[in-house]
Amino acid sequence: MTGPPDASAERTGRLGWLDALRGIAALVVVFDHSAYSFLPEFRRELMPEFNTSRFGIMVFFLVSGYIIPASLERRGCVRTFWIGRVFRIYPLCVATVAALLALSLLGVAELRTDLGTVTSAIAHLTLFQELLGTPSILLVLWTLSYEMAFYLLVVALFTVRRHERPAPVAATLAVLAAASVAAGVAVPASALSGAVGTGRLVAVAAVALVIAVCCSSAGSPRLRVFGGVVAGSLALVLVLFNGTVPVWEGLVILAVMFLGTVVHRAEHGRTSWQYAAGTAVVVVACAVGSAYGFGDGDHFTRRAWITAFLLAVLTFGAGLALRDRRVPRALIALGTISYSVYLLHPVLLTVTDSTIGRWRQDSPVLEVAFFAVLLPLCALTYLCIEAPGQAWGRRLARRWRPNRPGGSGSGPAGPGADAGTDRIRWRAAAMTTTRHHPGGVAAREWLSTPVRLTVVPPREVLVPLGPSDRRRGGFADPLARRAPPMSRARSSESALWVLPDRRC
Repeated sequence: MTGPPDASAERTGRLGWLDALRGIAALVVVFDHSAYSFLPEFRRELMPEFNTSRFGIMVFFLVSGYIIPASLERRGCVRTFWIGRVFRIYPLCVATVAALLALSLLGVAELRTDLGTVTSAIAHLTLFQELLGTPSILLVLWTLSYEMAFYLLVVALFTVRRHERPAPVAATLAVLAAASVAAGVAVPASALSGAVGTGRLVAVAAVALVIAVCCSSAGSPRLRVFGGVVAGSLALVLVLFNGTVPVWEGLVILAVMFLGTVVHRAEHGRTSWQYAAGTAVVVVACAVGSAYGFGDGDHFTRRAWITAFLLAVLTFGAGLALRDRRVPRALIALGTISYSVYLLHPVLLTVTDSTIGRWRQDSPVLEVAFFAVLLPLCALTYLCIEAPGQAWGRRLARRWRPNRPGGSGSGPAGPGADAGTDRIRWRAAAMTTTRHHPGGVAAREWLSTPVRLTVVPPREVLVPLGPSDRRRGGFADPLARRAPPMSRARSSESALWVLPDRRC
């Protein structure tokens, strides 16, 4: 559940297929939940064969795995990464919970848990409530707990400089899932909460989360590593010993997200497609084997889970294969509001359940009417809550980016990153690039300042400076002048440039 990019061109091109996948996944999840009320007979026939909710959720997790680590590497700054996540997730989440509380006071909705307790409130603030033995006020919030666990693991790998090898992580998690089923490991739901007490566990986890976020965003490299270790340890402990889903499924969820990361790296040439395909085979085989070995339960049928999982992987693969095709704007718009669709539909369902009730027979007309009310409402919440929240987050991130070299959160980043790249001091000597930028003009500058290597985005190309642009002392500032935006046809490749070391 990641935020949309700023440029509409990027959305309709490079990221349009991801928005389409998110939109489809959101619709499937909403259909699964709304069918309880409006299509009960159809749902009873479908669920033993195809778990629609798991299909949508797995697509969401694959998309998150594809985007989130790349977002951190692009920022190159853990601090601004956390700021972006907070302002992406919390504004709408808080508004949704507030709306549900208001409906509860009016007698329209019935809460799943008592938010009046401090323990439950703190657990929800951490977004780890589902992994802390506290029922989510909204059923769909359980996925955010696993998203948060993934964020912590990504930050942990980034701070210890292991983020460039997600394939072994994905394969290891998948193999552990299969091994846990083969060994008959059965950890009771919320086992850790039962052992030490829910209140005590929530307090410890909240403190550990604050330490992890603050230290991983600190300026000291040692503190960043310490924060990353705390973050990764917290995520693994909660997923392994305090989940509400079986241990194998929690591990599969994490493996699926890291599989999305592997696909992103393969698409951008940072690993081979053969390596990515091998990782996918391991993850899919272990996931299917785990579900098959786990067997059927009261609320679980392995055939439905396996079908949903395989279709989710195939859907993501189809989107990846068609990523260069033009995506319908309707699907892009649906993906843009997918987070609102995901969070708001349970609230609207509580209203319909308390007013018209749940129908015993299928009513396709009511199902269509439900979507007709939900989608415009979600478009409104996106415009009024999500988009402003993301804009505030971007402004705050720009303000809080560290100004000094080696500042907070800087770490190893891949091509295109803004920070975390190697600093090189060039002596006063002539430096000429080995290639031309898309405009056809070679850059030749005299530099005598600390510099770093970075990849300039294709549509923002530096131009060489003339004698009038040279600053005092005979040296030029490559950032003094930029070329105007170029056409897409002439800016399809990025160029490597040497820029002054202006960190974050």
